[in-house]
Amino acid sequence: MTPAACRFVGPATFESLSGSPVLTDIFASSQDRESPHIALAQWCQLMIIAPATADLIAKLAGGRTDDVVCLTACALPPSTPVLLAPAMNEQMWQNPITQRNTRTVIETLDYHTVGPDEGWQACRTTGEGRMSEPDQIFESATQLLETQL
Repeated sequence: MTPAACRFVGPATFESLSGSPVLTDIFASSQDRESPHIALAQWCQLMIIAPATADLIAKLAGGRTDDVVCLTACALPPSTPVLLAPAMNEQMWQNPITQRNTRTVIETLDYHTVGPDEGWQACRTTGEGRMSEPDQIFESATQLLETQL
């Protein structure tokens, strides 16, 4: 989880719901010789980043690895698909820099996106930028995995 994600929902909640440990710290120690983010990247068959904020997309496009999500994404083998579910305010989504960064991760890193959709946003407005519904993200993830087989 990124520090921003931890401000919305605590890691303990994700651990409880998933039954698995949640990685939040790029400097977390491990009993294995391998760094946790490297082990996670090698184990991963598909990385889904939902929500993918404008900040996170910018970090991925620029190669910044100052949080565990971007660090793990950077360590993925090239054959591991990444699915982003953009979620932000309509003006942020339409910002030319955000659009450029999104094109960069699609064209340079071969990442995939689902959405964003149009609808009610956290900023109490309606417009394009709302994260796709979980079933739509799941369907896109399933299609990506099927194409990998």
